[in-house]
Amino acid sequence: MTALGLAAALVTGCSTGDNAVVQGGTFDFVSPGGKTSIFYDPPSTRGTIGDLSGPDLFTDETIRLSDFTGKVVVINVWGSWCAPCRTETPQLETVYAEYRNRDVQFLGIDVRDNRDTARDFATDRNIHYPSIFDPSLRSLITLGRNYPTSVVPTTMVLDRQHRVAAVYLMALLAEDLRPLLDRLTTD
Repeated sequence: MTALGLAAALVTGCSTGDNAVVQGGTFDFVSPGGKTSIFYDPPSTRGTIGDLSGPDLFTDETIRLSDFTGKVVVINVWGSWCAPCRTETPQLETVYAEYRNRDVQFLGIDVRDNRDTARDFATDRNIHYPSIFDPSLRSLITLGRNYPTSVVPTTMVLDRQHRVAAVYLMALLAEDLRPLLDRLTTD
């Protein structure tokens, strides 16, 4: 291969065009236009994730997405080692406290952590919603190819039929989440 051919191959191999691409294992997710907030509207365009389940961080009992039938579900992928997770956790807990009586359930998925460190993180930050303990990313795999599996933090909001209404590829503030939850709880 000539030097020019090698340079062209390197340039095209690293190019992602207008989209941000996240890869992890055999999964990939392309964020349209590199957006960090993706909304799926109208509802007929919403897809679903797989049968999400895994062990509770504290009790080791299995938590299933199907445990929350008929509820709007906010799924937050986090890790104690993740600096943006530390920033968003109090914001998420605030919104959870505001919306849990409106049929909104929050569910964390703790990834790439050891159990004691993750438990300390949740306890120190007064997280009251459950989290799946998923150091091996087995539960995360059920999100499927169409949704991010390797961006931390990621927050997915599912409507009452557990269709994906929004994906956030960033640390959230309460004001980011409230308008969507208001809309989904009045539908």
